[in-house]
Amino acid sequence: MSLPTIKITIADDIEAHRRRLERIINKQENMILLASVASGQEVIDSINSEVPDIILMDIEMESKYAGIEAANYIHSQNKNTKIILLTVHEDDNIVFAAFKTGIVDYLVKSVEETEIVEAIHAAYIDDSPIRPMIAKKLRNELARTKNYESLLMNTLTTMSSLTSSEIEILKLLCEDKNRKQIAQLRSVEEETIKKQINSILKKFNKRRSKEIVKLMNDLQIFQSVSHWGNGI
Repeated sequence: MSLPTIKITIADDIEAHRRRLERIINKQENMILLASVASGQEVIDSINSEVPDIILMDIEMESKYAGIEAANYIHSQNKNTKIILLTVHEDDNIVFAAFKTGIVDYLVKSVEETEIVEAIHAAYIDDSPIRPMIAKKLRNELARTKNYESLLMNTLTTMSSLTSSEIEILKLLCEDKNRKQIAQLRSVEEETIKKQINSILKKFNKRRSKEIVKLMNDLQIFQSVSHWGNGI
């Protein structure tokens, strides 16, 4: 039984990497190379003449995220084309940005030839694996998200115990205002602001207001939950 012919396009701005991939593809009996290009824009242009089954694409070409941007556009036009990113990047943010575009696999360029061939066959039959590198990153992201959600809920719970005046003072602290400036804006004595800040510290179980400000900014409380800034 003969294997189906897999049509492939390569996109990489480094010629040595392109040539290596070309040699790998040309050695396979059931693979045909449609195009070998050097930029995200060129790969987009190339699929106008003939749509490949698989695209092997670098991330950083004419721009840092050219491959991701090209993948996003290609999938918006043709969801049947499978994209495998071959890259030197293992940064978590880049990995997640890549998978959000709908890519099916993510390989480091230094992998063996057999792994590239296997990845192409797996992608073609919609059976791309979750690789150990990606699985680890996903686990780390899930743990980070869980920790973030727990911290956010605890912070919002504490904030619900603040008075409207304390919330406004906290918001001004996050705007980098000092006690004197806050007292002037609130038309009260500085000693009053000091007492309210001490109350805020006690409720958050913190020793310095800078710690709370950092927490607010890290969680983007006043940016994402607008009613805190209006007094409740």
